[in-house]
Amino acid sequence: MGEDLRFELAILATVQGFYQKLLCDSLGGDVPIPSGLDEASLRQSDSDLPQTLSQMYRWLHLLDLAITPAMLRQALTPDTDPEVAEALLRYFVRRREPSNINRDKTDLVTTFLYRHPRVPGQWEQHGYGLDGALPLSPFEIALIEILADTDVPSLPEAHVQLLRNFDPLREEFSRYRDFNALMDSGIVARVREIKRWLDASFYHPGVLATVAAHNAAFGARFDQLFSRALGEIKQFAQALEEMGGSILSTVDGVEVTVEHVAAIEQKEILSADYGNALEKFRRVSRLKKELDRRPPIRKSLLAPAARHKTGASSGAAAAAKPARVATKSAAPQSFQPPVITAQQISAEEGKMRRVEESIRVFVRVADAKYRQIVPMRYFNLMLSAPEADAYAATFLEEKSERAEVARTLIHLVSCIARVNTELEELKRSQSMSSLWKLHADALVVLLDMAGSAREAAEAVAKTAEKTDANSAKAVRETIQKLRSRCDLAVKALAHPGN
Repeated sequence: MGEDLRFELAILATVQGFYQKLLCDSLGGDVPIPSGLDEASLRQSDSDLPQTLSQMYRWLHLLDLAITPAMLRQALTPDTDPEVAEALLRYFVRRREPSNINRDKTDLVTTFLYRHPRVPGQWEQHGYGLDGALPLSPFEIALIEILADTDVPSLPEAHVQLLRNFDPLREEFSRYRDFNALMDSGIVARVREIKRWLDASFYHPGVLATVAAHNAAFGARFDQLFSRALGEIKQFAQALEEMGGSILSTVDGVEVTVEHVAAIEQKEILSADYGNALEKFRRVSRLKKELDRRPPIRKSLLAPAARHKTGASSGAAAAAKPARVATKSAAPQSFQPPVITAQQISAEEGKMRRVEESIRVFVRVADAKYRQIVPMRYFNLMLSAPEADAYAATFLEEKSERAEVARTLIHLVSCIARVNTELEELKRSQSMSSLWKLHADALVVLLDMAGSAREAAEAVAKTAEKTDANSAKAVRETIQKLRSRCDLAVKALAHPGN
């Protein structure tokens, strides 16, 4: 019993040392330690461990009031000793206070441990089910070991069901290619609501492991899209300043100037307190929307820089550049291909997902003799045997080569279906110029996305041909089908009425 108490006191002493340093750095001066809790006294506290532990807990609870999650986020750096982070996790889980602040701190520490394993790539290996059923991730196993001496909560079935929401959420946010779309999705609020519903179960190792993996993946995607949006805003501000302008737009009744944009620091916002940071993210999103609605002068300002940059531009736009150029050079004066916006791409991705799902439902319920002929609104979509097998596959969530091939075939076929549909709509709207332009614009977006899809599919085919020549062949045949449909779309746009 005495050993357990000494171990617990050692954990709390580690937390106290971390808190003391954090507050000293924040306040610019020393924080006095209560009598009996200094390092020398703790080494001689064997005589009355329970009283010392009680005093330490009260002291740490007081320090907790002065330390915000944002302070903790900034203090946890790649140089932080993992032993310190593990001690903090034990402390927060043992405390298990039903407050947003304690949960957020636990969330931060767990995600830090996930992002900074002791051995690089440690969490990427597959675990084994301790009960012979569902496999445990290596990170969950590590958390079980870290919290082995802690009374963790049980996990009721209702909360197990809540955890299953994280997989579709991860798939959802991975598809967003625009910061505005990500912010408008409400995914941040939805995840926080799930965490709140989990209540005390949030401190279960399985829940913490699931949440940390989500936080790491979402954080990487969020940072990427935010960086891109902020880069575009600053780029426009710079171009406007060079032309002698100073006011970019008005957001919430306040004029946003070039100086305001220049003062925005990405790292500062990303490390700020959640509530304040979220409002700043929303303002950046609203400013981006306002600039996206600006007249064509904005696009002409950004065009020269866009032609020279490579990394920050979207993969789809870069991959489909030949298609757009071909369309523009061949199109008559009556149709000038529009500059593709992130909103258009996001809207088209939504349509494509619905098409994908409708084809999947048909293939899975149709008679085997007819599942390769999918009835669409204006035509029958003909599927090859590998394409139909991909839509009927039950292993699409696997991290395997066969799953990657199947997902690629599905995406290519969905692109083909959407291009076919817009082509048919284009033919039927020849006499209505406004409607014709609507479908023409949609085709330009689809050509952009198809170029990206073909490039990604080529990479998959190249990988697959090393182990499965048939899979590589199937992917390349579908790529050719998509390329043929895109060629027809370019011709239709270049020669309307023919």
